[in-house]
Amino acid sequence: MPREIITIQTGQCGNQIGAQFWQQLCQEHGISADGMLEDFATSGNDRKDVFFYQADDDHYIPRSILVDLEPRVISNIMDSQYGNLYNPENIYLSNDGSGAGNNWASGYAQGERICEDIMEMLDREADNSDSLEGFNLLHSIAGGTGSGLGSFLLERLSDRYPKKLLQTYSVFPNNDDSSDVVVQPYNSLLTMKRLAKNADCVMVLDNAALTRIVADRMHIQNPDIVHTNQLVSTVLSASTTTLRYPSYMNNDLASMIAPLIPVPKCHFISTAYTPFTSNTSTKVVRKTTVLDVMRRLLQSKNRLVSTNPSKSSCYISILNIIQGDVEPTEVHKSLLRIRERRIAQFIPWGPASIQVALTKKSPYTQTQHRVSGLMMANHTSIAGLFSRTLLQYDRLRKRNAFLDLYKREPMFADGLDEFDNARETVHDLINEYRACENETL
Repeated sequence: MPREIITIQTGQCGNQIGAQFWQQLCQEHGISADGMLEDFATSGNDRKDVFFYQADDDHYIPRSILVDLEPRVISNIMDSQYGNLYNPENIYLSNDGSGAGNNWASGYAQGERICEDIMEMLDREADNSDSLEGFNLLHSIAGGTGSGLGSFLLERLSDRYPKKLLQTYSVFPNNDDSSDVVVQPYNSLLTMKRLAKNADCVMVLDNAALTRIVADRMHIQNPDIVHTNQLVSTVLSASTTTLRYPSYMNNDLASMIAPLIPVPKCHFISTAYTPFTSNTSTKVVRKTTVLDVMRRLLQSKNRLVSTNPSKSSCYISILNIIQGDVEPTEVHKSLLRIRERRIAQFIPWGPASIQVALTKKSPYTQTQHRVSGLMMANHTSIAGLFSRTLLQYDRLRKRNAFLDLYKREPMFADGLDEFDNARETVHDLINEYRACENETL
């Protein structure tokens, strides 16, 4: 029986990533832009119904809710080649269309106003599933809609569906550069509190690392949002291949997430991918072996998160999803070689082993490489990313800068306790990751 997953796309970032993700899934499953199954894809043994369902005329519709507080991005999606793919009833656009103005508090307050409409869509999709496993939330944590409205939805979903898994793909801002969103540290901190308390698993994607990979690894001179979204959609589709092309292991979300998160609070997962290819870059084809792919996945330059591991930082757990025509003996030899060379440092109190899931590649998409791999890793150095956010928040808060924007909204009308609570939550999270590095937990 399929374990269905409902995808919620919020804000500009979430909807742009989501549009690319559904495009990729359609290509991998042989589904045309208007949802009809291509003639060459009728005899596949893939599980389309994890992410799609069929309408009465047999065309496939994504199990997806598109939400935004301003119309531009969703209008572009509906006017695109894949516009007819989505269910129009699953699209929510705010009536005034003014957006959240990059203000978390505004996004959250509007969430309270439009809550019933969105929950009605989610309930309808949930009732339409035979055996719903969970929800995927695609959003960024720095703006207004993805962070504020996304936070509100996380709270509501964990209340209404306490036994369903809540997984998020959260795009963290580029902390190295100056941002055009001056209140980015406030928005990030408030969202991180909800990610820590309400989500079961957070896939951390970091704009700085995404831009660096597109420039350095894909050799694209002036990377734009299309290239980074293409990279994110590749990671999204790779992380769901074991659900869509099931084998005897890791064929549902719970069996993938459970071994990655031995300590419930430490549920922030970083990803790495190799080999990178782009539709537009010059194609470099090399010989790929399982050992080569697994070794490259452990290199920081292939990681989609900008962290600076210290000597004490280590892996809590690793799951490698290897795609392609691979023999299990190759995997066994590669794991032995990696262990002999001590390439990966693990926590002292847990099993020092890399888990591997083998999965098929889509027969309908052509790739130059025989083997490709995605690493999903729980690594203690992720705390460095949270510390940077905390540092930037403290700088702004010390000056009480831009707080008037938040005091206008009901949540902050009586005081700024919510900021203090969020800071404490993130600080506790950093300490939790630091504690994992010690000999005894």
